Amino acid sequence: QVQLVESGGGSVQPGGSLRLSCAASGSIFSVYNMGWYRQAPGNQRELAAQITSGGSINYAESVKGRFTISRDNAKNTVYLQMNDLKPEDTAVYYCNANLNGWGRRDYWGQGTQVTVSS
Repeated sequence: QVQLVESGGGSVQPGGSLRLSCAASGSIFSVYNMGWYRQAPGNQRELAAQITSGGSINYAESVKGRFTISRDNAKNTVYLQMNDLKPEDTAVYYCNANLNGWGRRDYWGQGTQVTVSS
């Protein structure tokens, strides 16, 4: 059974920073894309950042220049460094991984709350 376990959310003032982590564990043969999605109240879930197994990266326009995604393939872990946070970054952040456990599919973490408020 595959699990994605997230950590690092919390509350911060505008301009502050947070770092999210997500570790995949279980019966894993290969990990392909890993990424972070976010969902604010009343909104649809949207992609914030994604990184392929080869290191290619895609960011939402709204986070470019402020967020940095990275991964440690040896640990099956993806990180999201979030700097210069804004109130509009407030959302539940979900880790996503496309991986081959017993079959290839998308897996999701449980979500971690990020709140940016003064």
